[in-house]
Amino acid sequence: MLRKTKSYSIWEQIKDNLFIIGITIPSFLYLFAFLVIVLFYLFKFSLGEGLPILSVFAEIEFREALWRTFWFMLVGTPLQLVVGIILALLVYESFKGVGLIRSLFLVPIAIPALVTAVIINLLFSYPFGHINDLLLGKYVFFPKILSFPLNFSGSEFFSIGLAMLGKVWRDMPIAMLIILAGLQTIDREAYEASEIMGASFWQRFKYITLPLLTPAISTVLILRSIENWKEFIFPFIIAPAYPLLGVLIERLYHVEQNPQLACACALWLVIFIGTTTFLFTFLTKTVRSQLIKV
Repeated sequence: MLRKTKSYSIWEQIKDNLFIIGITIPSFLYLFAFLVIVLFYLFKFSLGEGLPILSVFAEIEFREALWRTFWFMLVGTPLQLVVGIILALLVYESFKGVGLIRSLFLVPIAIPALVTAVIINLLFSYPFGHINDLLLGKYVFFPKILSFPLNFSGSEFFSIGLAMLGKVWRDMPIAMLIILAGLQTIDREAYEASEIMGASFWQRFKYITLPLLTPAISTVLILRSIENWKEFIFPFIIAPAYPLLGVLIERLYHVEQNPQLACACALWLVIFIGTTTFLFTFLTKTVRSQLIKV
């Protein structure tokens, strides 16, 4: 009797959501089909003759690109999260002009990433970039600081750093919107009750906002870490001499005409993305459980 009731309930749910299921299935099949095709050829080339997936770590260029990409992800992901939280907290409260401020914060994502990267590259180009002109005192409103121009693109630290800052600036609205959506799900009565009990801003943030915001934080960490792992445009334009994995894969495939090695690098990139996703999911769940216990 219980089994029939459960089965009937499931079929009723399917019947009630038939329209949603109907429009979802084609999208799922489309994405799944391309996923199967991509993974099939990725494994086919990577596990082919010579097994490059096992020997790719012998390539110093791959190891260097992996190290740069790891730090790009490790620094850039929390930075985007922190900026997103700060901006979301700024526009969470209702005040005069909040709509205009929200619109201004969304401007970076409206500009194509390629355009942003090219503008940054022009600003910091050597030796006649606008930043060098500014530091050399060529503008009357700014004092002279340097006596010679700086070659930002000739330094791995500065070029990768500029690519990272460009990525953070361009994608920070995404993190802000996700965090803002999480903030809006928190019951304001919890804040009012804590204020009555004399809780400070930090206490409200630590014991109310942070635990309830963990799902949104987890989403930001996962999505932004994936984007940072496979980032291509900013390092390709701003730091071409110090390639990340995405740039290296493109170079191996198009320039060096080595699709097998390119697929081996891409397969490792997929593995690193999956590992990072698992770690961030586990970390946010652990932090949330600890905060709730406290």
